[in-house]
Amino acid sequence: MSDAVDIEIGLERFVRQQRERRTVNGRVGLLVNRASVDNRLAATHQVIGELLPGQLTAIFAPQHGWWGEQQANMLETPHDHAELPAPVYSLYADQRRPDPQMLDGLDHFVIDLQDVGTRVYTFVWTMLNCLEACGERGIEVIVLDRPNPIGGDVVEGPLLERDYRSFVGQAEIPMRHGLTMGELAQMLVVENRLDVALSVIQLEGWLRNHRFRQLGRLWIPPSPNLPTPESTLVYPGQVLLEGTNLSEGRGTTIPFECVGAPYIDSRKLKDAMEQFALPGIRFLETRFTPTFDKWVGESCGGLSWHVVDTRTFRPYRTTVCLLHACQTLWPDDFAWLEPPYEYELTKPPIDIISGSDRLRTKLTCSSIDHLSDCDDVAWRNRSEPFRLYSQ
Repeated sequence: MSDAVDIEIGLERFVRQQRERRTVNGRVGLLVNRASVDNRLAATHQVIGELLPGQLTAIFAPQHGWWGEQQANMLETPHDHAELPAPVYSLYADQRRPDPQMLDGLDHFVIDLQDVGTRVYTFVWTMLNCLEACGERGIEVIVLDRPNPIGGDVVEGPLLERDYRSFVGQAEIPMRHGLTMGELAQMLVVENRLDVALSVIQLEGWLRNHRFRQLGRLWIPPSPNLPTPESTLVYPGQVLLEGTNLSEGRGTTIPFECVGAPYIDSRKLKDAMEQFALPGIRFLETRFTPTFDKWVGESCGGLSWHVVDTRTFRPYRTTVCLLHACQTLWPDDFAWLEPPYEYELTKPPIDIISGSDRLRTKLTCSSIDHLSDCDDVAWRNRSEPFRLYSQ
């Protein structure tokens, strides 16, 4: 890592600022998980506990739990982890918003989560729920910012349409939004007209064109199926597979970096994908047998994905091409899954993941561009007031 970019994350800047001039007094709540660590791998709750002795009162955990061990899609996490120094409230259990009892007595609510730059990743919506709840109780929110691991210089995918809001999308933003948690927090407060005191402790040294592998940091998986920075690179597209009967590699050692199903002929699929001449990505024929989730115990033909140029690779467009190929080659086998999905009981999962019904209803009759492109200019103009970092 000798040539790595040297950055300082929000947590580390917060520590430095508090040591220079203490401004956080009173009782503190903390929204974190196991990936919330500093450059020494000290956990945020330990760092804050030592920095503000006696002030850490409650810990909150997002989807997948504090340990990041639960799988996805309504596999909930119970409250109260005995190993931690304060009561732990799960915000992915019987409710996904902190109630007044959980927030009782708090003066500050600190958020330190590693996001992955994709709209459907629920951490940002848990943050929004906390911003709303804290505003109602008069509690200051402090976001300790972290890098967007897939960069902030590329956006992809149509905006989510309002009628398709759900817990995997509560605002009209692109699938690959190009913002950090701190930037998103500022946008959500303004656009939702939230009456909440918000402070963002910015990163130092991070530029929008940085990818996680450039940083001198260890990757701690924020959830079970994003084990490496490479898995986050493909996730903005491959997450669409959760709305289909194609395996996205859950139950294998390379989740989201492969795709397959028992009905897939690997050679035919590779030939079809190469016809699209997609930049920055290469495909390798593979077979895998998932140990859980879709097609558990069945041998699946498919492809593994290998990103060779993070600057030109476009994951959302690539997966739209994949879905087009599979629906064209295997029309009697390929299928969209039925609900429920992430607490949406009526709409098809693919619709709330993609943000509208267009991908499902027009995949075979619309152009790939129409289904995958984002209005970059409009999105950048809208998000510009909230951007904290340069290119």
